Amino acid sequence: MKKIYILFAVLTALILTSCEEVIDVDLDTAKPRLVVDASINWYKNTDGSQQVIKLTTTNGFYESEVPKVNGATVFVTNSQGTLFTFTENPGTGEYTCNYFAPVINETYTLTVEYNDQMYTATETLYAVPEIGNVVQDNEGGFLGDEIEVRFYFQDNGQEDNFYMARFDSEVLSYPDYDISDDEFFQGNEMFNFISNEDFKPGQHVGISLYGVSERFHNYMDILIAMADGDAGNGPFQTPPVSVRGNIINQSNEDNYALGYFRLSEVDTVDYIIQ
Repeated sequence: MKKIYILFAVLTALILTSCEEVIDVDLDTAKPRLVVDASINWYKNTDGSQQVIKLTTTNGFYESEVPKVNGATVFVTNSQGTLFTFTENPGTGEYTCNYFAPVINETYTLTVEYNDQMYTATETLYAVPEIGNVVQDNEGGFLGDEIEVRFYFQDNGQEDNFYMARFDSEVLSYPDYDISDDEFFQGNEMFNFISNEDFKPGQHVGISLYGVSERFHNYMDILIAMADGDAGNGPFQTPPVSVRGNIINQSNEDNYALGYFRLSEVDTVDYIIQ
């Protein structure tokens, strides 16, 4: 019987020791792809002339630094052929234009030339209604134990509209996004909201409402579902669809870029929790 106890002790020690071993997972690193963050935002009561497009590339799973893209050529043209050149701020991956001219319902084409590849995307600038009443409910959330901030806006009943809402607050690690459309609210007052158990009086909630295209609405719908964990059963499961934006590589279709070229009119409100 004593030998059994000794054998059990040895096996236990081996098991506990093996639990402390570091396992190196050898992950394949794909060829870097261009990532385009081209969000043209025309905030109400501004001329919209100052715009920035950011270019980076993908990197390895264990890499913490996001590689910036330098030396690219970036410009946008409208339907009349007017050229808006985005000039590089060296070392930042940011390309700026100080004379952009936003026009509602105008169509624009983005062109990025990088590493002997030409990427393009075409999109329309969409209007957005003003944010109206903002209300607070101190018994919000599923269990009624969260502060809820809700804002209202009037939909344009003469057309189909798609919207994106963004919420910023010191209690959020990252901005919170939501998308909606007027399929069942055509011409009626619509709303969106955020609730959080950590909201406290005096804190700020930044609310932004964007007019977006149907295609961008569907693109964000997929991204939000993935971020919320609805796209798979685990953190390492392959997404059920390839999340591709509207950027097309005209030189080599297989070497596609990630990201999206979007143009939106935007309305914002800074709400202080009571």
